[in-house]
Amino acid sequence: MADFEPLPADRLRVVCAPDVFEFDSTAGLPDLPGGLGQARAEDALRFGLAMRQPGYHVFVLGESGTGRHVAVQRVLREFADQGEVPRDLCYLHNFDDPLRPRLLNLPAGRGAMLRADMQAFIRELRPAIDAALDSDTYSSRSESLQEAHKSREEAALRELGQACAAEGISLLRTPEGFVFAPIRDGETMSPEGFEALQQPERDAIEAKVGAWSERLTDLLEQFPGWRKELHEAMKRAARDALAPAVSHLMRGLRERYADLEQVGSFLSAISAELLDSGDEWAGGENEEDASEDEARTRFHRYQINLLVDHSATHGAPVVYEDNPNFVNLIGRIEHVAQMGTLVTHFNLIRAGALHRACGGYLIIDVERLLGQPFAWDGLKRVLRGREIRIEPPAEAQGWTSIVTLEPEPVPCDIKVVLIGDRELFFLLTEHDPDFPELFKVGADFDDDLPRTAENVVRYAHLLATLARSADLLPLDRSGIAGMVEHGARIAEDGGRLTLQTRLLADVMREADYHARNAKLTIIGRAQVDLAVASRARRYARYSERVLEAMVEGTTLISTSGERCGQINGLVIVDLAGERFGHPVRITATARLGEGDVIDIEREIELGGALHSKGVLILSAFLASRYARHQPLSLSASLVFEQSYVPVEGDSASLAELCALLSALAQLPIRQSFGVTGSVNQLGEVQVIGGVNEKVEGFFDLCAICGLTGEQGVVIPSASVRHLMLRNDVVEAARNGQFHIYSVATVDEAMTVLTGLAAGTPDAKGVLPKESINQRVASALAAMTAAKHAFAEGPGRTHRHRRRSDH
Repeated sequence: MADFEPLPADRLRVVCAPDVFEFDSTAGLPDLPGGLGQARAEDALRFGLAMRQPGYHVFVLGESGTGRHVAVQRVLREFADQGEVPRDLCYLHNFDDPLRPRLLNLPAGRGAMLRADMQAFIRELRPAIDAALDSDTYSSRSESLQEAHKSREEAALRELGQACAAEGISLLRTPEGFVFAPIRDGETMSPEGFEALQQPERDAIEAKVGAWSERLTDLLEQFPGWRKELHEAMKRAARDALAPAVSHLMRGLRERYADLEQVGSFLSAISAELLDSGDEWAGGENEEDASEDEARTRFHRYQINLLVDHSATHGAPVVYEDNPNFVNLIGRIEHVAQMGTLVTHFNLIRAGALHRACGGYLIIDVERLLGQPFAWDGLKRVLRGREIRIEPPAEAQGWTSIVTLEPEPVPCDIKVVLIGDRELFFLLTEHDPDFPELFKVGADFDDDLPRTAENVVRYAHLLATLARSADLLPLDRSGIAGMVEHGARIAEDGGRLTLQTRLLADVMREADYHARNAKLTIIGRAQVDLAVASRARRYARYSERVLEAMVEGTTLISTSGERCGQINGLVIVDLAGERFGHPVRITATARLGEGDVIDIEREIELGGALHSKGVLILSAFLASRYARHQPLSLSASLVFEQSYVPVEGDSASLAELCALLSALAQLPIRQSFGVTGSVNQLGEVQVIGGVNEKVEGFFDLCAICGLTGEQGVVIPSASVRHLMLRNDVVEAARNGQFHIYSVATVDEAMTVLTGLAAGTPDAKGVLPKESINQRVASALAAMTAAKHAFAEGPGRTHRHRRRSDH
């Protein structure tokens, strides 16, 4: 033990002295310009945004809470401020094919102007039509045309009647139509008189009637043509009457939008339809009693569906879609029920996030995107085709027979920024061949940064920025120092500082709460420590119950005494984002066997893959060190006692190996120690995670049972730099009540745990007597000899023993 001294207290927590800061509080500290520790990620993001080639969209990856969204918004705003404002997007009625609305691109702000102008035009249209068609000129012309048509028909019939009367045949008009009848003595002959005539005379009259009937038929067949001519004439009259009114209404619109050819074509189409349907307006129902809304509905196809309005946009748009389902991304076509049928028109087309972000940038959380049916495929279709086709998933898949629209596609020049964790990035890269083609740039955000003097000062600026953005009280130098230490604690490294700004902001909010409760105007170290302790206490119910079970003896854990084949391993539990450590008893047994080390956790399927790997590695170390020239003739078992939940990780492999060596050599291990660390096949101790929580978990148990000055924890030497222990643990170590030992090999660990030297072989390979390694090697050699003796049979064993007696 003389060679192994516990770590000094000043190595258990890397403190931050308040006097390293030149300010008194963060009140006057300026915001941090740019990001902190994310230069690589921001450079990648800027490269992807500046690259105008297809497929250079960006995937921002990193841990949640590292300020990815804030950094992305800031960088995008820089690019957006230098970008051009996109054009407004509108849909128009297609007079040639109403089911295929036309797209109209207008300079920013002109879409809203056009929509307002067309609404005003529609309001003025009905009165103008009524005035034009109610004018004396149109009324006189209409009446004249109708009178002329009527006179023409009557004159033709009168002429036909006079001609047939000259031949003794009368043309009669009846309710059933026209009929011919013979005339006798100036009077129309009755049917009875006709029947009284001789047959030859009747035949002659019937022949004349038949001839005149044919002439009547020819005349009546001309009437539809004459009526069509009347209709065309009436249409021309209505057109002539409406032309000045329409031209007057259109004049201002045409002048205002003379620079936009598409608008001019649309206005021409409206004019043509109005003039072509002038007779319909004249023959329609009286609109005097109709409401203004009903009148507008009649002219809805002259309206402008302003899909995206950029009149208030400055620079390129930056759109964050919080709910990226298919409809919210691609847009939708709404339907309304009429007479039991779903109908739609171009005014029911609605924009999606992609429309709003055209010409700019769209931000999406990839986890939310992948959780929505069809949304990922829809986004990829847009990015591949560089155009947006508004078609619901059912129509895209051909699942529905509802009549719907096929709007003209919207050209889409856009940069998409996906934000997600690293696992999703690698999964998409591996399993979706489209992903690496579309998202060629990965911006990987760091979780922490080195704890240099310069970075500590910049970290203070970051904390000041976070506090100011959350409207918190300023922090003094001691408060900032406490936050710096807490940042290192979250990073699990005394030499690094976390960049998980969400966790830092949460602590500062709670510290602000405690400061305001105490009527303070500034946040100090005491409030920061109180916030951290309060948060830990809120989630401490389970950990307290675990310690209570150990103190009460329900869970068997010893913090004093010595025992062969038994050791206190240290494990960590993660619940709702909060972690705590506690000891667990690990036992090992050894007996004569075939070289098997049985991991009971693995046998009952409670051991994870990494834990099983650790057991296999320690088995390989045992065989390579102690059985290089002889078979390993033992059978061993390892188990986590009173553990009924899955065990994962290899951080207990050092404790398991030490327990096994203790069982083999029958060397008692001090139960006042907790052990954590993993081993490799060479017996070297490797770094593990959660070292602070594990040490503190064992310390808490020892503190409850009573600190004796003999208790401590054995950790890997590589984990010393990760130590950021609680102040009470550090003080106990400083007062000699609790000790932290760092070891680099299993030999060093066994020396600390047993108080005996491990033993190094001399030049001839001979181990020192009573050393740990010599006792283990002797135990294994005895097992090998016993195995050989059993293999030779009882007789040979008896003779061998008698010779040994002599």
